[in-house]
Order: sequence, then C-alpha cells, then structure tokens
Amino acid sequence: MGKNGIEEFQTLLLAWYEKESRDLPWRKDPKPYKVWISEMMLQQTRVDTVIPYFNRFIDEIPTIEDLAKVEEDRLLKLWQGLGYYNRALNLKKAAQKIVSEFDGVMPSDGKALISLPGIGEYSAGAIASIAFGKKVPAIDGNVLRIVARITASREDIGSQKAKKLFEPIVLGLLPKDRVGDFNQALMDLGATVCLPNGTPRCPECPVQSHCLAFKEGLVSELPVKASKKSRTVEEKTVLVIRSGGRFAIRKREGKGLLPNLWEFPNFPGHLTQQEGKEALASLGMRPVNIRGLDSARHIFTHREWQMNGYFATAELDREQEGLVWATREEIQNLYSIPTAFKAFVKACSE
Repeated sequence: MGKNGIEEFQTLLLAWYEKESRDLPWRKDPKPYKVWISEMMLQQTRVDTVIPYFNRFIDEIPTIEDLAKVEEDRLLKLWQGLGYYNRALNLKKAAQKIVSEFDGVMPSDGKALISLPGIGEYSAGAIASIAFGKKVPAIDGNVLRIVARITASREDIGSQKAKKLFEPIVLGLLPKDRVGDFNQALMDLGATVCLPNGTPRCPECPVQSHCLAFKEGLVSELPVKASKKSRTVEEKTVLVIRSGGRFAIRKREGKGLLPNLWEFPNFPGHLTQQEGKEALASLGMRPVNIRGLDSARHIFTHREWQMNGYFATAELDREQEGLVWATREEIQNLYSIPTAFKAFVKACSE
C-alpha cells in the first residue's frame, strides 16, 4: 500500500469511526486510569459484559491511590464474574508500583507501562495511544485478523512470527494525529465488521477497497489460526454444607487457578453419596442429611471442571482449620466466589 493508499485508508477508517464508534463509558472520559482499567477488564471478556463492571469499579475505586489501598477481598468481590482473577490482583500491584515509583501518576512511556504488573505490549500500546496520544500500535486479535485479510497473509495469527511481521505494517498505517482514535477504530472494525470464523460483514467495511482477501475471494479462508490444544478435564465433587444457618467456605491458595478466591469444600473425582459422607467426616462433621445436586461444568482456557455436588446439613464434631462459616447474605455480598461455583451458590438460596 503506497503513501496515497495509506492516507486514503486512514481517512476512510476515521470517517467510519466518527459515525459508527461504539458508545463506551471509558471513551467519554479517556483519562489514563479509566483507559487502563477498561483495557485490563476487556482482556478475554466481551465489551457488553465489561460495561457494568467498569462503571461499578470506577464508582467504588475512583483513583490509582484508592486502588493501591483497596482490601483484596473487596477488589476480588468487585471483579467476581469477570474471570481471570489475576488481572484484578495485578491491578492492585501495579497501582502500588505507580504510587511508589511514579508519584501516583500513570506513566505514558511504553517501557514504563510494560514494567507494571499485568500490562503487556498490546495494553501498553492501547494506553499510550488512547490516553496519551503516542504514535504506537495496539495489536490485539482483532487487529491481527484485519491485517491478515488486508494483506492476504497466510501466517498463523497466533504465532509470534505473524505478530512481528504485522507490527511494522500497523505502525505504517498509523496517522500523525488521532492515533488513539485510529487504534480504537481498528478495534471496533474487528469487533463489529471484520468478524472471525468466515462471517465478516464485507459490504459494511469502510476499507474494503484496500483488502486483498476481499479482492481475491479469500475472506472465508483467512486468517489462518492453528487449532487450540484440547482442554484437560478434571472431575470434582463440591459439598454445600450448612450448619446452624451458615455455610462452609474456604479460601483458595494465593497462586495458580482462581488465586485467593473463596470456594465450597470440594474433592477430586465424582464421589458417591457414601463417599460424600466420608468426605464430611474428614472435615470433622456428621451429616444430618445429604442429597445430590445437579451437576455443573465450567470451562477455563485450558481446563474444564466437571462437577457433581451434594447439599448436606451437618453437625460439627470438631473445628476444621481453614473453613469459614458464612450466611447467604455474606456469600452474596462479601465473599468473592468465582463463577465456576455459580450453581452451588444458587443451592444456598434453595
């Protein structure tokens, strides 16, 4: 694409963005803090899911200083349902670093941004361009897909090779001014028009005239993306245990999957009802009654939980270290229990 072609591409895309851009709360007031929070929430999460979480988060934690001081349980409760909870933990760590090393001011330099926990090249590019107007690319899956189609590239867009090849292409497309708008226009184009899985809306595309995949009839074949690895399946049995009007929960470890969140006691494998009673005994409890719950499944990126469950009313023979007894209201309002256990949280109310 020559100089004239690039300038036309920029003009067409920005004109389209002015008319068709999505109405998002972080765009109305693109301060660095709000841009940062939105970008972290949008990782692996749909925009329509993020909006109410973003508004609630900003209302309760309006500044970097507030984020640096927020109690971890409160932070995780605000994040509950968004998944990928390390994003929330990294936000607090990054806020503390900004306060201690950058005088509480979000840095605008790409290297400084990448030094913050949870911020990678894409996020740094998005924050630097949208919040500070820096001429840097912000290359996510949407942009990789657009570039693959525009150039009719057959490189696997999930590979590092493709990212290295595409970065100078995107950098060459960036205008001198309105870089943040341009990067967001690419994001919106990929999210609403240049869709994946062979179903793009080419007639609506403002830069269709610059797309080699469209010209060559390759849109349904591109981009190339290697098949995902199969997920590991884990079987679990979850115990919803009630005693004296309260329910047993425990805190997960601070590392690995779902760190520092709360869960119902659970055991590997699908236990029979008798084995469920034995599991209760191992926790120092005698079951008054026990009944089966509907099975549930939760899919993580590379793992799948297949869960059976039992609801048990129990009497305590001894205190079990690590268990906390919480009311329904406390589970609902105070303790951050991940979506994986949603079906079992519901059982508490039934």
